[in-house]
Amino acid sequence: MPAPRSPRPATPSKPPPQQPGPATAIINGLQALYPEAHCELVFASPFQLLVATILSAQSTDKMVNAITPGLFTRFPDAAALAAADPAEVERLVARTGFFRQKAKNIVGSARLITTVHGGEVPRTMEALCTLPGVARKTANVVLGSAYGMNEGIAVDTHVTRLAGRLGLSRHTDPVKIERDLVGLFPRERWTQLGHQIIWHGRRVCQARKPACQSCTLAPHCPAAGRV
Repeated sequence: MPAPRSPRPATPSKPPPQQPGPATAIINGLQALYPEAHCELVFASPFQLLVATILSAQSTDKMVNAITPGLFTRFPDAAALAAADPAEVERLVARTGFFRQKAKNIVGSARLITTVHGGEVPRTMEALCTLPGVARKTANVVLGSAYGMNEGIAVDTHVTRLAGRLGLSRHTDPVKIERDLVGLFPRERWTQLGHQIIWHGRRVCQARKPACQSCTLAPHCPAAGRV
């Protein structure tokens, strides 16, 4: 009589497909919404982007874009701006606010670029941050949008606000927020992700009245409907 066969072990059931984590869902959602997101400051060279970004502090891209054509027609490059009369520069940038300090910063940056860097905007975070009026945010904008280098994420007011609302960072200090964000997302996405967050902040997740009901990121947002 043949020996009884051992019962065939049960085939383990396949685990259910894992849902993407919140950070992955957010970056995918932003990519779907804003695949063409880019810096909205208008510039024709790394130097022009540097100047425009310095001028954008406590101002808007729209205002900066309104005054830079006149500024860059008069002073198209670092050498020209380095030799400028600061009073004339002040008049040209007055509408951006804090114009005396901004004029001092952009003329000072132009002089350092001309005398120390051979007329070329530096390509490193360290060198950029030695220029007047330049900290990590401005340096990240220049490196990412002018040179295509993913050295970090530019943290402005929109990125600060959305990083908190989306649960990506608990910090309010820009350097700490940037550290949290670069730890969550792949390096090759840093620059564009920064633009996508800014676009979402301007178009949907505004400071006073975020459009949570129509926001496609709401299922992944801890602050949805609570702001």
